[in-house]
Amino acid sequence: MTVENLQCAEAPTKTMCCLQGDEDSECGMMNELCEATHKEFLSDGGDSGCDMMVNEWQTRKLGELVVFKTGKLDSNAAVPDGDYPFFTCSQETLRTNTYSFDTECVLLAGNNANGIYPLKYFNGKFDAYQRTYIVKPKNTEELTTKFLYYSLRPKLSELRSFSTGAATKFLTLTILNETEIQVPPLPLQRRIAGILSAYDELIENSQRRIRILEEMARSLYREWFVHFRFPGHENHPLVPSSLGDIPQGWEVKTVADSFEIFGGGTPSRKQQEYWDGGAIQWFSPSDLTGAGSMFMDDSRDHITKLGLAQSSARLFPAGSVMLTSRATIGAIAINTHEACTNQGFIICLPNDRVFRFFLFHWLKENVTKFQRMASGATFKEISRGVFKTIEFLHPSAKLVRRFEDVATPMIEQALAFQRQIQNLRRTRDLLLSRLLSGQIVMNND
Repeated sequence: MTVENLQCAEAPTKTMCCLQGDEDSECGMMNELCEATHKEFLSDGGDSGCDMMVNEWQTRKLGELVVFKTGKLDSNAAVPDGDYPFFTCSQETLRTNTYSFDTECVLLAGNNANGIYPLKYFNGKFDAYQRTYIVKPKNTEELTTKFLYYSLRPKLSELRSFSTGAATKFLTLTILNETEIQVPPLPLQRRIAGILSAYDELIENSQRRIRILEEMARSLYREWFVHFRFPGHENHPLVPSSLGDIPQGWEVKTVADSFEIFGGGTPSRKQQEYWDGGAIQWFSPSDLTGAGSMFMDDSRDHITKLGLAQSSARLFPAGSVMLTSRATIGAIAINTHEACTNQGFIICLPNDRVFRFFLFHWLKENVTKFQRMASGATFKEISRGVFKTIEFLHPSAKLVRRFEDVATPMIEQALAFQRQIQNLRRTRDLLLSRLLSGQIVMNND
């Protein structure tokens, strides 16, 4: 089975069977949702009914409709496993032990190095970073919070183009107050938000299942290769090594002696022929940090064969493990298609002794070590030279193969859920754009 064609496999545990049953149920829910969505719509927006309904919509500035507040906390207020969500300018929602807000609102990042502003909806107790906007309608009988959230989603690219700053992009209140959205009658707002929310709920359910599956695989790795409680461990007494006590028969080698690594490069941005019409996936660290997933099906940018040939970027096969190695150190993902990266990566190639998912989990387990070994004045980086010297623990080949056999069905099912999420998001975003532009007319009954 190749990485390019990974399919959901039957799991060998009760939890996996339950998740499979949930997936079958969810497929039925997806079909019902599609049917219900089609029943809501009368036609594409080209008839007189569409004109009548769109004429009822108003173009309004956000400053007229909403109140903007900001959080008060520094980013270091985050606490692992804290009691409440902590919204910052990162895509990831952190945790903290305090809350300053207990409300329904939209959360919008106020600054970001790349001008990518995470947008979230939340209802409940939470806290927020000092550059995160808490956005609430002034009058919920005029604008619902959920509709506000969906109306802002298509505006993010516009806000990115208007944001100010060089090294870090900022969203000012002047920009936000002048941003315009289309506001339909309240009943229509609720129906549109209800349809889109149903897709978001399915997405969240799939994300929850991915977290369960990935945690199962990671817990198995830690049990066998960190705590040394693997099948038959009673017959392997611990013996001293440079990494501390390890099971008898296991070996310690360097990364250089365990698996191949290399880096990437960036074709000149001045040469359009290196980029225009490119079909080769070319990853940057923001692809991985933005996705936050174990697998990467595609990159944001693509380069041409000429761009690859005229740069230090190097093509690597599907199923390689990408590790970000500068600035943000320790984002890790597996590419599902042949690809290359910029210079902010260390690419690790699995082999017949160091299998793919075993390698992935070893990297995840050692991120803190990589960060400690990084150096640099402008930004921290762990070089390939330093990385090659890291000691790598080799269990028996038979045990590593057994781990791979047990973990693979879990991870493949997580990938199936990830691709289901991608399909749901595409459908939701297509609906979002058509609903908010009046291209789709909703029935009056």
